[in-house]
Amino acid sequence: MPELSLATWANLAEIIGAGSIITGLIVGWVQIRHLRTQQRNAVAINLAQTFYGRDLAAAITLLQHVPDGVSRSQLQAMGEEYERAAVTVVTSFETMGLLAFKRIAPMDLVLDLAGGIVAVMCIKLRVWQQELRDEQQQPSWGEWFEWLGDQAVKIKTVSEPAHILHKNWKP
Repeated sequence: MPELSLATWANLAEIIGAGSIITGLIVGWVQIRHLRTQQRNAVAINLAQTFYGRDLAAAITLLQHVPDGVSRSQLQAMGEEYERAAVTVVTSFETMGLLAFKRIAPMDLVLDLAGGIVAVMCIKLRVWQQELRDEQQQPSWGEWFEWLGDQAVKIKTVSEPAHILHKNWKP
């Protein structure tokens, strides 16, 4: 076997080095994609756990019979538990709105988990929320709940509900 020249060894080293760099980039890209999937799954689990709380379920149950655009005085007249329920709903979905806006939680995931509920609650509580903001001179109170509710209303009113859209889905 003929001896390899120094130039040939140098060329082989360059090829191996380039291959190593390319392999490292591919492995890094795969790991980043895997990390993003893990983060999305963790966010999904945390968001889903929000709905397993008794307080939020009780609040939604109580407020589903409240008329759309209920005022603060109307809600207070219904009893303290109604206003407490409204605060529970707004503060629970406030976090979701911010996570969606910051793209920590994907909007499609948030809306799939809670879009219908958020849309309904936002419509019901809009007047109450604005009156509360005015009274407390705090225009940012519940801002991300309202933002998320507005997004949900836009999207959920033009898309088919999951139980209709995916009725023929098979595992």
